[in-house]
Amino acid sequence: MAQFLLFAGVVTVICILMNRIAEKIPVPSLIFFLLLGMCFGVDGIFHIPFDDYSLSETICSTCLVFIMFYGGFGTNLKTARPVAVPSFLLSSLGVILTAGLVGGFVHFVFGLEWLESLLIGSVISSTDAASVFNVLRSRKLALKNHTDSLLELESGSNDPVSYMLTILLLSMISGREISIPLTLFLQLALGIAGGLLIGWIAVQCMTRYSFLSSPGRTIFLFAIALIAYALPSVLGGNGYLGVYFCGILMGNHYLPEKRSMVHFFDVLTEICQMAIFFLLGLLVTPSQLPDVFIPALSIMVFLTFIGRPAAVFCILAPFCASLAQMSLVSFAGLRGVASIVFSIYVVLEGVSLQYDIFNLVFVIVLLSLAFQGTLLPWASEKLKMTDPNADILKTFNDYQAESDVSFIKLHVTDSHPYSEKKLKDLPLPGELLVVLLLREQKTILPSGDTILRPGDLLVMAAPEFEDRRNLTLYETSISKNHKLKGKYLKELPKNKSYLIVMIKRGESTIIPNGDTQILAGDVLVSARL
Repeated sequence: MAQFLLFAGVVTVICILMNRIAEKIPVPSLIFFLLLGMCFGVDGIFHIPFDDYSLSETICSTCLVFIMFYGGFGTNLKTARPVAVPSFLLSSLGVILTAGLVGGFVHFVFGLEWLESLLIGSVISSTDAASVFNVLRSRKLALKNHTDSLLELESGSNDPVSYMLTILLLSMISGREISIPLTLFLQLALGIAGGLLIGWIAVQCMTRYSFLSSPGRTIFLFAIALIAYALPSVLGGNGYLGVYFCGILMGNHYLPEKRSMVHFFDVLTEICQMAIFFLLGLLVTPSQLPDVFIPALSIMVFLTFIGRPAAVFCILAPFCASLAQMSLVSFAGLRGVASIVFSIYVVLEGVSLQYDIFNLVFVIVLLSLAFQGTLLPWASEKLKMTDPNADILKTFNDYQAESDVSFIKLHVTDSHPYSEKKLKDLPLPGELLVVLLLREQKTILPSGDTILRPGDLLVMAAPEFEDRRNLTLYETSISKNHKLKGKYLKELPKNKSYLIVMIKRGESTIIPNGDTQILAGDVLVSARL
């Protein structure tokens, strides 16, 4: 026990140090975790014999659950909405096209049977969320035309489709009689519906009831991720689809103390990535890799320059995507941990194949990470697709990029009590700080002696209120026939159980007062206890 813990601690420390080194060079850190595992493995420096595919599958699949959940949880739907349709087409139809093209290549070039060829294509048909996120975040690659959002959505949602194809082909190869339409329907329907239902119930529990302590909410979210995968799987659905859609729904709703949950899952998914790639490196036998290097290299080259681009161009061209964008999306199709985990499923199934599929897929992933992962920043620059004015962290609901401070604005009118007064004379609370003053197209950094003029716009900072357990916000759309249409707020009942805190009117946001009139088309945001 003590030796195992010592080993785990030492490996984790080495992974952290290697991660820091990888930040200085244009190579994805995930490659170092794989190589570190190989160094500890049977052909490495420490000669540790490890060939337990079943244990590896269990550990890697569990880690993949949290990576998938956090991929959905961090998906910013508001930012990604313009590319939602092409993203999900890439993650479904794109995976099927890629699997078919690679399967055809393997069949005609290497002479494998059709089912075996398509199985190889299915296993490596999905792009890897962990690899794509790792490269985009570590290099701070913000891309034009919402391309980073497109890659995020695609890589986060295409593993379930690859998994379904793999399971179907495995069943056909092993001779099990299955109804393909029924299996596909159950996988999709139970996976998506189960994930959304579990996510909705979890959101209601976390926002309406205060039975959870602060640490309890994070533990609750941890448990929900497990349930969102396991329940659809037990019922015959796709657990990866379930956990991904559960993450999307929860990540795009208000949750109390969400920032602390994000920090927890940041750490958890980082540990999961280290564990998966190190374990897979430990599992592989490097001396066996030369036997599959030529076919793996051939498949990787075909996939990178023909298979993936053909699928991407077919899907994105109808959306009038630019040549540069389609080229970059094609090149950004990194393979990763999901493909290797799916190859372990094949090994555990015990089907007889011409190539050792685990070693074959391992080499493909290693080459993909080394080549595409390293050159992706360079390709983005050459294709002029980088956006220097954007923040990649905002693409991923990334709360690390946000502070605990909220900014509010205040217009100074002729009749405002602050007009013609110095800042130091204003009766402002101690927690409120005026950080910026906008006056006639000029930006002023204010001091205590700054005198406010009519027309000034003040930008003030204040600590954000996080603990909203007893406060819930609701939206009400005002139609032409709504009973509140045309009324002023001061005309509403005094004993009402809600407070209208904001009105969305067209592209404007209004902080109302008693003289504000409610118009048709308004969206009222009200706070209720």
